[in-house]
Amino acid sequence: MSRRETLTERVTRILAENIRSGTYPQGQRLPSEQAMVDEFGVSRTVVREAIANLRASGKVSTVPGIGIFVRESIAPVTDAFAIRPESLTAAASLLNVLELRLAVESEAVMLASQRRTQQHLDDMRQAIADMLTAIDQQREPFEADLRFHRTIAEATDNQEFVRLFNYIGGLLIPRTQLRSQKLDDKARLALRNRMETEHEHICYALQRHDADAARALLRLHLSSSRNRLRESLSRTS
Repeated sequence: MSRRETLTERVTRILAENIRSGTYPQGQRLPSEQAMVDEFGVSRTVVREAIANLRASGKVSTVPGIGIFVRESIAPVTDAFAIRPESLTAAASLLNVLELRLAVESEAVMLASQRRTQQHLDDMRQAIADMLTAIDQQREPFEADLRFHRTIAEATDNQEFVRLFNYIGGLLIPRTQLRSQKLDDKARLALRNRMETEHEHICYALQRHDADAARALLRLHLSSSRNRLRESLSRTS
């Protein structure tokens, strides 16, 4: 069964196709954020994440106070490294990709601990709040979880981390382990407490500029996710 496309992926894909087809020619300003919210029927957060994806891939650039413009020159995308969604159907592939995420984000969070701004912390805490709201409403916390970890990449102040995370981030948060709408009240509460505690601890380490603690907590968080994924896959295999 094919992987379901997220709202952010759908909006990113449509905007990229419009740029590629010339619907939005080079140098043109994209529609306003509100106009895209209305056009796609999604939240402002989804639109912002889609724009962040396009910016990281070099398709658009932002002029503060004016708007978002299609770049005059777009570098070709290399196929030298690609993780295909269909390749993630095997347990070994899923676990291998999660290990890649461990390596990338462990280094990113150390840089983020030294370079983060108060806005980054605020954005991460908002993402945590959105995760908890999603769980309370028996929805997937995936989008907010992805946003939390993308903000860590952004806090490195190194666009290469952001570019890499935007490329593989959607594949690296295992969807198979979180099906909150199927959980009973006790299991959902346990999920809620774990998500809140693990992410808040990372955020607090970043707030204190504690690189070692941030790295250790991030690794613990992702290692736990890997172990739960391994157990989930073993039950369904």
